[in-house]
Amino acid sequence: MSEVSPAAPEMLPGMDQLNRPFWTGGLNGDLLIAHCDVCQVYVHPPVPRCVTCQAPLVPKAVSGEGIVATFTVNHQPWLPGMQVPYVFAAIELAEQRNLYVLSNVVGIPPEDVKARMKVRVRFATVADVAYPLFEPAA
Repeated sequence: MSEVSPAAPEMLPGMDQLNRPFWTGGLNGDLLIAHCDVCQVYVHPPVPRCVTCQAPLVPKAVSGEGIVATFTVNHQPWLPGMQVPYVFAAIELAEQRNLYVLSNVVGIPPEDVKARMKVRVRFATVADVAYPLFEPAA
């Protein structure tokens, strides 16, 4: 998909060994979140070791489904060319309570976004980055 995130139209994230799977998994259609195979918890943003048991974390594909936990509608264009208004939200992923991805809600007028609304991931590709965006779930 070629849609660009309205919140960061030309900014690419700083990628490193830990977060590269998150930013590139969408190129294959996968939302990859760091996971502990020992205690079965997800951790985001990614860190080197599990926050519970200190085991190494590995990227694991999640469903990409979740709910809008909270959000804000932004009307300030913080960068040149930024389209406003846009919705910036904390999306609680379905796999685990309190597992959040911060992103934009797209495909719906900002005034129609509601807390607890079901959403699913879609990706906007810029260069070698696949931004996870969220749209209303059917």
